Amino acid sequence: MEVPTTGRTLNSIWTRTFTLLAALLLAALLLYKLAGIDAALSLFAGGVLILYLRDKRYLHALWKWVQSDQTSKLPPATGAWELLLAMLYKQHRRNQKQNDALTEALMRFQRAAQALPDGVITLNRDNQILWFNAHAGEHCGLQYSADVGQYITNLLRTPDFLAYLSQSDWETPIVIRLRTDRVQDRILSLQLVGYGDDQKLLLSRDITNIEKLETVRRDFVANVSHELKTPLTVLSGFLETIRELKLPAKQQEHYLSLMSEQAERMERLVSDLLTLSALESNNHPAEEPVNMSALIEQIEQTARQLSAGQHDIRFEIEPGLNLIGAETELTSALTNLVTNAIRYTPADGKVGVSWKLVHVNDELTAQFSVSDSGIGIPAQHIPRLTERFYRVDRGRSRESGGTGLGLAIVKHVMTRHQGRLEIESTVGVGSRFTAIFPSRRVVKNALSSLEQTMPKDQYAA
Repeated sequence: MEVPTTGRTLNSIWTRTFTLLAALLLAALLLYKLAGIDAALSLFAGGVLILYLRDKRYLHALWKWVQSDQTSKLPPATGAWELLLAMLYKQHRRNQKQNDALTEALMRFQRAAQALPDGVITLNRDNQILWFNAHAGEHCGLQYSADVGQYITNLLRTPDFLAYLSQSDWETPIVIRLRTDRVQDRILSLQLVGYGDDQKLLLSRDITNIEKLETVRRDFVANVSHELKTPLTVLSGFLETIRELKLPAKQQEHYLSLMSEQAERMERLVSDLLTLSALESNNHPAEEPVNMSALIEQIEQTARQLSAGQHDIRFEIEPGLNLIGAETELTSALTNLVTNAIRYTPADGKVGVSWKLVHVNDELTAQFSVSDSGIGIPAQHIPRLTERFYRVDRGRSRESGGTGLGLAIVKHVMTRHQGRLEIESTVGVGSRFTAIFPSRRVVKNALSSLEQTMPKDQYAA
């Protein structure tokens, strides 16, 4: 169908209509001369009735099309109606293309907003929610089917946010702690941005982990400062005493011995801090075979030197059982477990160390276990033992030479080697610390003795 322009279409419609009426009138006049006035009037009236019924049928078809979803084709027609419908079809196609373009633009905007790392909520002038992306729903506990159209003040009721919403200047964001039936203890950074006709964007960012890390950083700095300040104060005091007073040789030697202990304590602290820093700055441990027999033999020498014969120390090592990992990290972690057991076990106590393959829930694991007959740890302290500078008994920890970072180092190393640390303890009986490594970290030749009894998929290099 040729689609004419609007002006040409209207002129053509009028021309065709008048031409048709003129032809009908001319036919009536000719019939009047041949058959009289009655025949002429009948012809003219009949012709007008036929045109009326045709136009009514076309109008009814057009009305049904207008009331429909307008996705179907326009109804067929002839004459002037064909031109009229062609004009409507052209306008409809133009509007449909515009709607499709607007819909696609809106979909692109929504996809882009969904991809944003921050939450986005659109509000109208009355602060009712028009739309929000998935991150905003997660941050604020919103549900699309229930909360679109709701007032944002009914969902975010913290006084700080209500005050922020009522002001006219939103250049800086605010930080609120959100705790509702849908969201538990989440810290959000919120900022309003005005746009359009009194509409607003509410941008949200979850800074819960950032705030927790900042708290950890502050506590860490405070703890490090405190841990270094104590030995420095002791060193400074002894140095001042030795410099200003003439002390007997024996007393001076005693002071120098105490100063040496404090210096060693600071050295251990700095060494542990550097170890933690190295673990945190390097995302992946080295992937190299580690001779665990030689490593544990070195740990045994360190343990016996530290004990100085005051403890009954026994090592049970499964030969040929090796790991893939970072030798320096494993040495640091496993040495910490053994030396902790010796430090917190009274003289004449027992310390047992084992290294062997163990089945856990049909999974083959390599386990380094350290048990002692020491003082034990109350159950409420066990979940926090791997926190930096956390001590059950600060005075006893300092006396034993601990830095408060040993188990934090162990936890980092185990995480980096896809392992875990299990702690069992009973007050007055003793404790057991077990470092558990997955089968994929175990060197394949160490599993040769089990290949006959274990399925192939249970062990790997």
